[in-house]
Amino acid sequence: MISKTDILNAKVLIVDDQDANVRLLEQMLSDAGHTCIASTMDPYEVCALYRQNRYDLILLDLQMPGMDGFQVLEGLKKIEPDGYLPVLVITAQPGHKLRALQAGAKDFVSKPFDLVEVQTRIHNMLEVRLLYKKLENYNKRLEQTVAERTAELRESEARFRRLTELASDWYWEQDENGHFTKVYGPVLEMLGITVDALLGESKGNHGAQWNEAEHAVFKANITARRPFLDFVYSRTKSDGSQQYLMVSGEPMFDSSGRFKGYRGIGKDVTDSMHPGNFAARKCAALE
Repeated sequence: MISKTDILNAKVLIVDDQDANVRLLEQMLSDAGHTCIASTMDPYEVCALYRQNRYDLILLDLQMPGMDGFQVLEGLKKIEPDGYLPVLVITAQPGHKLRALQAGAKDFVSKPFDLVEVQTRIHNMLEVRLLYKKLENYNKRLEQTVAERTAELRESEARFRRLTELASDWYWEQDENGHFTKVYGPVLEMLGITVDALLGESKGNHGAQWNEAEHAVFKANITARRPFLDFVYSRTKSDGSQQYLMVSGEPMFDSSGRFKGYRGIGKDVTDSMHPGNFAARKCAALE
């Protein structure tokens, strides 16, 4: 909410070529408790003053020699092409009211002044202006916070990927339907396969064949939504050689307990595998 103090401390600029009108408006604002009141009788100064001070309200006379209020409005609109232009026009010409609103003014008062009406319109316009500024500042802070959080998440994800790469050859995630949603690391280039074939989702790529019995055990773990550690499975490559892969995974659940899929890590362990300890690893995975 906007307090009365905020409104009374808002910056107001009076623009009128008649000294008597300027003094009348200054006195009225001062008597009402306003503390930041500025004025000018030179319309050519208005745009420069606004750039410097960003007034919360401009009381603008429309009929002035040399440069009228409509021309001043045009200049102000160039400064605030997309923002809120806080201009309350002052006119003795009824026909100028609609034109002023179409030119960008937010409200108007008629001459001769009804001081109660002027005070009410000034109060209402300042309240709207300050609310607009508050919302604008909030949006800027929100955008900055989102940008900072996004940068933090990206940094965290990059760090996570790096740690995963150091600990394994790849990190993977599957959705609840068993489709891969994330694969980090050089696994695809290393194996020369597609994502769908990564954990035996197809029977082979480039002539390679997965071990069907091992694949069945792996699928049973997934179907039962069990975690598994260091599960080793193999495939026979097109040249007849064997390739051994070791994976660990765990099921993922959301806050309501609904199954979301699997995530895990994998490693090519071909170089470290021998027939004896390969059988031992498979038995351990099945226990």
